[in-house]
Amino acid sequence: MKFIEDQTAQKLRGGYYTPLDLASFIARWVGEINPDKVLEPSCGDGAFFQAMSDVGGFEKSALTGFELDSDEAGKATRRAKQLNLSKAAVRSEDFLGWAIENMTKGGERFDAAVGNPPFVRYQFLPPQFQVRAATIFDELGLKFTKHTNAWVPFILASMSLLRPGGRLAMVVPAEIIHVTHAQSLRSYLGKECRRLVIIDPEELWFDGTLQGAVILMAEKRSSPRQKAEGLGMVPVRGREFLRRSPSEVFAEPQSINGKTVAGKWTRALLDLETRDLFDELEAHADVHRFDDIARVDVGIVTGANKFFLVPDATVEAYGLSKYAHPMFGRSEHCPGVIYDEQQHAANAEKGSPTNFLWFDDAPNKMAKKARQYIERGEAEKLHTRYKCRIRAPWYKVPSVYSTEVGMLKRCHDTPRLILNKIGAYTTDTAYRIRTKEADGERLVGCFINPLTALSAELEGRHYGGGVLELIPSEIERLVIPMPAKAELDLAELDNSIRNRPTHETLERQGKVVLGALGISKAKQASALEGWRKLRNRRHRTSTEAVPA
Repeated sequence: MKFIEDQTAQKLRGGYYTPLDLASFIARWVGEINPDKVLEPSCGDGAFFQAMSDVGGFEKSALTGFELDSDEAGKATRRAKQLNLSKAAVRSEDFLGWAIENMTKGGERFDAAVGNPPFVRYQFLPPQFQVRAATIFDELGLKFTKHTNAWVPFILASMSLLRPGGRLAMVVPAEIIHVTHAQSLRSYLGKECRRLVIIDPEELWFDGTLQGAVILMAEKRSSPRQKAEGLGMVPVRGREFLRRSPSEVFAEPQSINGKTVAGKWTRALLDLETRDLFDELEAHADVHRFDDIARVDVGIVTGANKFFLVPDATVEAYGLSKYAHPMFGRSEHCPGVIYDEQQHAANAEKGSPTNFLWFDDAPNKMAKKARQYIERGEAEKLHTRYKCRIRAPWYKVPSVYSTEVGMLKRCHDTPRLILNKIGAYTTDTAYRIRTKEADGERLVGCFINPLTALSAELEGRHYGGGVLELIPSEIERLVIPMPAKAELDLAELDNSIRNRPTHETLERQGKVVLGALGISKAKQASALEGWRKLRNRRHRTSTEAVPA
C-alpha cells in the first residue's frame, strides 16, 4: 500500500504540465469548430492559453479555466492578459464542485474542452474532493469505485458539460485504455461520442515519471440519433504526427465498436485480422475461460511481510522452526513453472525469505526466544497496523492454506502458473489456484501458449515500468486451450522458461498446445505476433520483427 506521507508534492497535486507542441496540436483540432466557449478544467499556469494564442482563432472565444492552486491560477490569469485573450477567465476553485452545480439541465455548456487533468489517486484526495468525485459518477448514473483517479471524474464532468457536437481533447494517462477503474469512463465515452480516437505514442512524453500518456480526441454526438462509430487507435513514434492536420489524424484509424468499446480498449491496438483470429480461437470447443476450469484466490495477507516472511537465519536465531513453513512469493523465487525442494533449497542458500511464520500458540506456550520475536514485532508497532490489529492475536495470520497451483500477480513478459510440488505457502504477491476438474499439472503446462499470453495482455493492466498485472476478475476471463492430445513435458517447459527468450518458449508451446487443437502454424504465428505487439507496447520497445 502507498501512503500519502510518502508522496511528492507534485504527485499529490497531480500536476505534470503539457508540452507546448502537444497543447498546440489539441488547440488546432478543437479550433476547427470555431468554438465560442472553451473549458480548461485544470489549467495550471496557462499552457493551453499559450497554445490557443499561438495557433490563433481563439481571440473572441470565452475561455474558462479552473486551477485550485492560487499561485498557478495567478500565473494563468497574467499569461492570458499578456496574450490578449480578453475573454479568458481563470477560477481559482475546484472544478468538480463547480461542475456538479452545472451538470444539471440549464447549467453552463461549452463547445470544446481541452487540458491535462490531474493524476491523483482517490486515496490521496482530500475528503471533500473524494465526495465530489463520487458525486460526478452518481450524477451520470455510473458505477463508482474508490480505486479511481482524479483524471477520471474530470473527463466525465468535462464531457457532460459539452454541447452536442462539441469536442474534447486532452492529454490523459495511457492507462485509460485498460485499467478497471476507468471502465465507467470508457463506457460513458462510447455511448456519448460519435467518434473516439487515441493517439498512442511509443515513448514517454513526461520527464521524471514512468507514467505513459496518450491524447484522447472525442467528438460528442450531435443528437441521440447520430450513430456512435466507436474507437480508433493511432500509434505514433516521435513527434512527426504533430505536423499533420489534426482532422486527418482524427479521421485516419478504422473505428471499432461493440465489445471493444464496451470493455477494455486494448483490443483496438490489434489489427482486424488478429482480433478476428482471437475471437475464432476463443470460440473453439477446447478453449476455456479460466473461471470454468479453476478458481483463483488471493494469497496470504500478513499485514507485515518483513516480520512473517523470513530467511533461515532468523528462524535459527529465534528458534522458530516449529512455526516456519516453506513459502514463495516473487518471480526470482521461482523463475520457471515448478517449485520443488531443489528450488526451495536454492532460495534458502541465497538468504531469501523462504519461511512463512505461522504462530498458532498462545504466548505462554511459546519458548522464550519465540516470545522475544513477538515482542520485537510489538516494539516495531506492528500490532497497530490495520491488517494486524483487526485480528486476535495480531500475530496469528488468517486464511493459511496452500494450493497445488500458484500464480504471481505481476510479470515482465507473460504470466505463468507454478506447480507447487512442496505445498509452499504464498503471500498476496501471488494467487492460490484451485482446479475444478482439470489436472493441476496439465493446467500449468497448457497455460503457456500464444493465445493465453495474448489474452493476458488484453485482460490485464500495466503501470509505470511496463510490468503486467492481473487481478482475480481479469484472471477469470483468460482463455486457455486444454487439448486432450497435447504432449506436455513440464520439465522441458520449466527449463525453457528459465533459459530461453519468452517468444521462443511461446512459439514452441504454440506447436504443442495450439497444434493439438488443429490450429495452423500461420494462425499460431499470428497469435504470437499479437502478443508480441502488445508486450512491446507495454515495455515501450520497438515493434520491429523479432529476429529469427
